[in-house]
Amino acid sequence: MGNTDYAYPNVDCVHRVAIPPPQPFFKSLKYSLKETFFPDDPFRKFKNQTPSKRFVLGLQYFFPIFEWAPKYTLHFFKSDFIAGITIASLAIPQGISYAKLANLPPILGLYSSFIPPLIYAMMGSSRDLAVGTVAVGSLLMASMLGRVVNFNDNPNLFLHLAFTATFFAGVFQASLGLFRLGFIVDFLSHATIVGFMGGAATVVCLQQLKSILGLDHFTHHADLISVMRSVFTQTHQWRWESAVLGCCFIFFLLVTRYFSKKQPKFFWVSAMAPLTSVILGSLLVYLTHAEKHGVQVIGQLKKGLNPPSMMDLVFVSPYMGTAIKTGLITGIIALAEGIAVGRSFAMFKNYHIDGNKEMIAIGTMNIFGSFTSCYLTTGPFSRSAVNYNAGCKTAASNIVMSIAVMLTLLFLTPLFHFTPLVVLSAIIVSAMLGLIDYQAAIHLWKIDKFDFFVCFSAYVGVVFGSVEIGLVIAVAVSLLRVLLFIARPRTFLLGNIPNSAAYRNVEQYPNANHVPGILILEIDAPIYFANASYLRERITRWIDEEEDRIKATGQTSLQYVIMDMTAVGNIDTSGISMLEEFKKTVERRGLQLVLVNPGSEVMKKLNKSKFIDELGHKWIYLTVEEAVGACNIMLQSYKPNPLKDESEGWNNA
Repeated sequence: MGNTDYAYPNVDCVHRVAIPPPQPFFKSLKYSLKETFFPDDPFRKFKNQTPSKRFVLGLQYFFPIFEWAPKYTLHFFKSDFIAGITIASLAIPQGISYAKLANLPPILGLYSSFIPPLIYAMMGSSRDLAVGTVAVGSLLMASMLGRVVNFNDNPNLFLHLAFTATFFAGVFQASLGLFRLGFIVDFLSHATIVGFMGGAATVVCLQQLKSILGLDHFTHHADLISVMRSVFTQTHQWRWESAVLGCCFIFFLLVTRYFSKKQPKFFWVSAMAPLTSVILGSLLVYLTHAEKHGVQVIGQLKKGLNPPSMMDLVFVSPYMGTAIKTGLITGIIALAEGIAVGRSFAMFKNYHIDGNKEMIAIGTMNIFGSFTSCYLTTGPFSRSAVNYNAGCKTAASNIVMSIAVMLTLLFLTPLFHFTPLVVLSAIIVSAMLGLIDYQAAIHLWKIDKFDFFVCFSAYVGVVFGSVEIGLVIAVAVSLLRVLLFIARPRTFLLGNIPNSAAYRNVEQYPNANHVPGILILEIDAPIYFANASYLRERITRWIDEEEDRIKATGQTSLQYVIMDMTAVGNIDTSGISMLEEFKKTVERRGLQLVLVNPGSEVMKKLNKSKFIDELGHKWIYLTVEEAVGACNIMLQSYKPNPLKDESEGWNNA
């Protein structure tokens, strides 16, 4: 077999793989650190600038408002004003609902929609992100803090721990951005987030059964079994008035969302639906005195702006550890959601947002929020989608929303006294149903079964265990996959595409021909301590299988093993030791090892380890074509020994 019509290149005309010149240690270290922490080269725009210009650029980097505010126009203001008022109508009922979900006073939902958006408007780089509290973060905070402090028995301590957890979340988020460690968040893969968010949304919906059914007592656990047990052991306490009211408002909210989805120009219908539900529910309760018939209401909301809470932070044992743990986990989830949402809408409008700058902005607003009676905030998808559809032009829409919330805090809070809790639960349920992305799960199943398994594991872990268990399972499975990619890299058998000089994977190209007497392999990953042993065993098995195939077909005996190392970006000492051992193994079997196109870093290390001298420079080629050509010439010049002792090779391998 093989390409009889193809003329292999002259062995004397081949190009040799160059050994890069040695680099000073500190220069190499500087390059590695830059590639790790500054891949986007944020300092590029500071080059060749005057000190005053650098100061302005630095100010604009940390406070993008100084970049877009001088170019702000009346046209932008009109668009941002409409968007800001629209998202405020959604933020007010959602804020109250999510605060109740976090087992915090409802007024904190409004506080958290006042100060943090102002901070983000100055520091955020996204034009479309609408800042506020989120259901998943609220549920996580309630779940994790509730294990240490019962919010009914000690509401003040629970509240102070929520502020403290928010403070640590902000410090963690801002630190990741300042120290350019944003890649840590990337360990939450898309599949992980889909499964985790879907599971958390399911759990949040289940928690709303308490208000929808009008139950006074409910389990503090979030898993499916505990919730179902709590619901069905209290059937005698179900209140039909509350259930009917809740189902009607859920239906109303879902219908408005469906209508807005089908008619995008009427986006404001679904955006106004939650506030409309609050108004209608409050009027219904007020006029019918439903609070006297089992329909629970919010009650009195404190009037006025955010009170300071810096002195309420808890830095004493044993509560500080719980606050740190809660802050770290909720902070990562908030970052993952906020940055993912910001990048999604930035892609739609064809502009770029800096993930590290976003971390600094989100972290700073949570730090200041913890000082002003706010709890965890980020950029929720539902609110940001409304902001985007409303036509926002800049982050000023957050300022408009903040002012609207401020006016509500100053003058309108008494109007929420008769708002039924079941309406807040309906708002939460309708929002959470949109987070259960079953279409994304089906897509994962079609494309990558392992990603689907990661998604399903996260979902099951959250629904049947807890939010933390689901997160840990999802991250663990994702890391396992990363480790499998590293520890079990792919190797391919290459063959020659007929009438060409191309050598490709024979599984992908079944018409690719084996080259007589030559085994061509491709390694598709760096060679590290984690995969060195596996690669040695796998390549040895390739040789065994090739010799069995040759023996069965009666072709020319195997003489050369060519390893295409184009995709091997790096190698460590364990990898070099593996190559040295493998070289000796193939030589004992009467074979010659040939390397193709090792990268600069690999060549540098092979040269320093003297492996190149041991192998011989003539056995390292720039392309597979040149290596095959050289081996073919040698096969034609030197007749191979047909009586090669195969048993010796196998016994010594």
